[in-house]
Amino acid sequence: MDTLLPTSLVGSYPQPEWLIDREKLSGRFPPRVRALELWRVAPDHLEQAQNDATLLAIRDQEQAGLDIITDGEMRRESYSNRFATALDGVDLDNPGEALDRSGLPNPVPRVTGPIRRRHAVEARDVEFLRANTDRMIKITVPGPFTMAQQAQNDHYPSLREMALDYAAAVNAEMRDLFSAGADVVQIDEPYMQARTDAAREYGLEVVNRALEGVQGVTALHICFGYA
Repeated sequence: MDTLLPTSLVGSYPQPEWLIDREKLSGRFPPRVRALELWRVAPDHLEQAQNDATLLAIRDQEQAGLDIITDGEMRRESYSNRFATALDGVDLDNPGEALDRSGLPNPVPRVTGPIRRRHAVEARDVEFLRANTDRMIKITVPGPFTMAQQAQNDHYPSLREMALDYAAAVNAEMRDLFSAGADVVQIDEPYMQARTDAAREYGLEVVNRALEGVQGVTALHICFGYA
């Protein structure tokens, strides 16, 4: 008997034009800090609009026959910034700067204190997804190695130590995402490809820390050749 591989989206699903300003988004690097100016919908109606866009993404995936459904990351300005800017230890009012994967500078979170997760960031996203499909569901989180590369370190003695605290935050988030009903949680680590020396030095260590004690099916997404 043939073994069928379950199908699923890997990354973000295109957000509708009525939700996000694609022209502004295409004219810049993916946001590492918050970029509220990208949303076309007023703040008091934004959550409802994001709900509507998420429902459209869910139905598209179901109609395409995908086995594992995601929320399409409709509530995010980029795959990483929503989680990375929700953590303690980050000065949101005074961003830092780091080189993007293209080698050009980009505004990034500036870390001025210990990285700590104060609350679940994506648990409500999982609950909404679970309530609106009867298929298996997956949610994505930015990886600790990648977030450390996408930040300006003004606090830790080394990027490795900062990445380990990011990993502890991801670990706590993953536990809450499974508790909220996720069948699969995916860690996104594209900077493993872009920062190979650092990845060899401590990449596996921080990913293992993020996964420590987590009960559930996990996936690791690493880009190759992009940018």
